[in-house]
Amino acid sequence: MSDNLRARAEERVEKKIKFYRNLQTYIVVNAFLAIINWFFTPEFGWVLFPVFFWGIGVFKDFLIAFVFVDRFSDDYRERKIQEEMEKLRD
Repeated sequence: MSDNLRARAEERVEKKIKFYRNLQTYIVVNAFLAIINWFFTPEFGWVLFPVFFWGIGVFKDFLIAFVFVDRFSDDYRERKIQEEMEKLRD
């Protein structure tokens, strides 16, 4: 039980670290792109495209790390398989 609990905790921490790293990179790179956009082509806000589409990925990482915490884990998959097997037996 303790090993399983530790494995689940490690998985959660890894998801949170992935989110924070992605968010940090997202902010730094998009700030740099915004500066480039402002200096060289202020008449066209092309920076909004990477901000929006990359933002979708960052939002997905947020949902996986903080909202749907155990929803997509191996334990969840195994529980659902067991539930389906029980339904098929009945």
